[in-house]
Amino acid sequence: MGELGPFLVPMTLFVSAAAVFIFRGPLGKAIGERIAGRGVEVVDTVETEALHQEIDELRYRLAEVEERLDFTDRLLAEGRARDEPGE
Repeated sequence: MGELGPFLVPMTLFVSAAAVFIFRGPLGKAIGERIAGRGVEVVDTVETEALHQEIDELRYRLAEVEERLDFTDRLLAEGRARDEPGE
């Protein structure tokens, strides 16, 4: 601590002043509002429900595509098996 001794007081003052400057600005106000509970957005339940329905529809369509792909793979595999001579 011998080398930092002369710089400790000015460094502490500089860090303290920077913290006060930062927390007095928009960042500090946003943190204060978040702590107070005013910064939390209200989620629109109608929009959320619409998004859930769209996701369910996409999952259903994806499952149909997967079934069609599996069916096509089986048909192609059967065609290859019939085309191979000697078996």
